[in-house]
Amino acid sequence: MPPLPPQPISPLDGRYRPAVSALGEHLSEAGLNRARVQVEIEWLLYLTDHAMFGSEPLEPAVAAQLRAIVDDFDQSSIDEIATLEATTRHDVKAVEYFVRRRLAELGLDRIAELTHFGATSEDINNLSYALTIRSAVAEVWLPAFTAVIDELRRQAVEYRAVPMLAHTHGQPATPTTMGKELAVTVHRLERVKAQIVATEYLGKFSGATGTFAADLVADPSADWQDVSRGFVTSLGLEWNPLTTQIESHDWQAELYARISHANRILHNLCTDVWTYISMGYFTQIPVAGATGSSTMPHKVNPIRFENAEANLELSSALLDSLAATLVTSRLQRDLTDSTTQRNIGVALGHSLLALDNIRGGLDQISLNETALAADLDTNWEVLGEAIQTVVRAEVTAGRSSITDPYALLKELTRGRRIGQAELVEFVQGLDIGDEAKARLVALTPALYTGLASELVDHIL
Repeated sequence: MPPLPPQPISPLDGRYRPAVSALGEHLSEAGLNRARVQVEIEWLLYLTDHAMFGSEPLEPAVAAQLRAIVDDFDQSSIDEIATLEATTRHDVKAVEYFVRRRLAELGLDRIAELTHFGATSEDINNLSYALTIRSAVAEVWLPAFTAVIDELRRQAVEYRAVPMLAHTHGQPATPTTMGKELAVTVHRLERVKAQIVATEYLGKFSGATGTFAADLVADPSADWQDVSRGFVTSLGLEWNPLTTQIESHDWQAELYARISHANRILHNLCTDVWTYISMGYFTQIPVAGATGSSTMPHKVNPIRFENAEANLELSSALLDSLAATLVTSRLQRDLTDSTTQRNIGVALGHSLLALDNIRGGLDQISLNETALAADLDTNWEVLGEAIQTVVRAEVTAGRSSITDPYALLKELTRGRRIGQAELVEFVQGLDIGDEAKARLVALTPALYTGLASELVDHIL
């Protein structure tokens, strides 16, 4: 059998590429190299703008030409850096040589030695990762996450007053509304979203062991902490003053833990919606031409939510690993983070794929209000809570002599089904006030939803 032509190993680069390809703009090797070029050029411009080592600020047109190297970064740039790395066997050194070539082409050899000046590779890398991760989250992951929240919010409002039997411990329980239950998920997701948005993206630029040693020897008169702070913040990042050779990655661990938490809330949503579909509470809208089962033509499988479950689990497993391992580096530096960080795109990719599936799944379900109403109408025993609570209030107010309301209702309802007629007869025989009795007689499972509808206002 002849070998296949080269194929992607990861399904994210194969079967699922259309759903996650936007992340490649930021978290691919090419995206990282473009960010490295950006950091190298911005450092060069920062040094010349501050006339370091006798340099002079570049003319605006020349500075624009340098920044255009980043804007015009294309396949030929990617290939050139790859060719350089094949010789250097060092990815950041290849980027440095790439920038030096561009300086030569622009007639800027006089400042070539300021390229990568005083920097260790990690000074470039940590800033580049911070920039690419920030843009990937802000421009790709968060919009997809927000779209899911927005759709859930829309459905929560639409179904805010649709009564539904709750199922605590899988058993019939005090009714709620479908809208209120969806609103719970929206509230949870909005809270973790605010934490993700508030992430501090930290950066360091302080040399081989975080001491500014080479910088200070080159120019003892310069305030190198101020230079470093100014440069890092000029990139829109938070300055980390105390590091080893590497930025300590604590902000990354915090971010990945929060996204993993969001994944798990979404996983809870998927399992609940899957269960509601199996109960008939949601019906699935058939997609023209789609096959639910290879042998059972009647089936419409909840594949979107099942696919999302699996990808959320994969994403969280990777994010948890990243959060756990990136915060440790032996002594002042080891390279475990180098290969680990190359999987950030994979971790976010599985989450992004799940978000795509959840959004599609939510678009393909419809609430079956008839099924919800039928379930409520066959579970009148859930009103036992309401009756015993009213009786307690009546006893406290001196309008009843019943000694143990809970036991009374437990005997009537526990482990058995009762209907409206039985419940009304029971209420009519209670030793309680007429007004309370009238309230209970008028109550139905569908009306026993408390403030569920009003609670939805908290997500608006």
